Amino acid sequence: MTPARPPPGCGAGGRPGGWAVTSAPPVAPPMTGRPRAAWSPYIGFQDHILTEPAAAPSLLVFGGGYLGQAAAREAVRRGGRAFATSRDPETRQALAGQGISPVDPADAKALGAALAAAQAVLITTPPDAHGCPALRALTPLSADAWPDWIGYVSSTAVYGDRAGGWAFEGDPLNAATLEGARRARVERDWLDGAQGMGLTLQIFRLPGFYGPGRSVLDRLRAGTARLVRKPGQVFNRIHVDDIVSVLFASMDRPRPGGVYNLTDDEPTPADVVTAWAAERLKLPRPPEVDWTDPEVSDAMRRFYLDSKRVSNARAKAELGWRPRYPSYREGLEAILAEEAP
Repeated sequence: MTPARPPPGCGAGGRPGGWAVTSAPPVAPPMTGRPRAAWSPYIGFQDHILTEPAAAPSLLVFGGGYLGQAAAREAVRRGGRAFATSRDPETRQALAGQGISPVDPADAKALGAALAAAQAVLITTPPDAHGCPALRALTPLSADAWPDWIGYVSSTAVYGDRAGGWAFEGDPLNAATLEGARRARVERDWLDGAQGMGLTLQIFRLPGFYGPGRSVLDRLRAGTARLVRKPGQVFNRIHVDDIVSVLFASMDRPRPGGVYNLTDDEPTPADVVTAWAAERLKLPRPPEVDWTDPEVSDAMRRFYLDSKRVSNARAKAELGWRPRYPSYREGLEAILAEEAP
């Protein structure tokens, strides 16, 4: 593994208004060994939507949060075995209740056993100030073989602001936030290591994602939603089920070094989505606030630093994938249908 370096567009001194990575974090030990024999199940598609479960690999998810659990559940549904990491004992108990083998990432022996049993590894944990926690934890345990498929979940924040224009996978990275700069740096760490070893690594750049229990519907019902307005602002989003479907499509059609934007087909301002959801729930529209209002949290305000439309054309062309929920309307309607008695 080569030392971490600043993401493109964020070199020494950075870009005006951007984050510069001015000091290298501790470098993970070099990736060693060889990839295992290729694994390639048949996954059926109907109308370009992942439908029929295929024989699944054993999947290790490093980061058993909302998305990680969804991917692990799908592996189990397909007849495979799933491991997922969490430092929290209650979360590990919840994982076990879903048929997912819980792993404490601080337990090197248990993590090593899960890695040895896995044919696919998905990394969903975010980077920290020192790089990728999964890369640091897994590299010393890889022995002489890495799993057949490695997926790293990154963020569309790596593109920075496009002033409402389109962002494609081949565009220069120009992160406008610390999170985006860290993501870009970790992408490069994984790509450098995988290229040197000939590993089948894919990177998936995600915008905000939503699903049951994690959507504007829940915020409206709780009374915490706001109509945050910023003229010209546009956001991208994707339903968690569509993320999971494209991950498994990638396992069927692996492309070493592949980078994919995962998003639905309709970039839309956040206030438009909130207003539509309030009307659908027959609830009053929440208060309108400007994005600079003190009532808007710092975390929320950071989302408004970037405005872009993210293209999902590559995932469609290379993986034969189409989002089941092409816009927020279909995705939110599906959540409501699932909630119905």
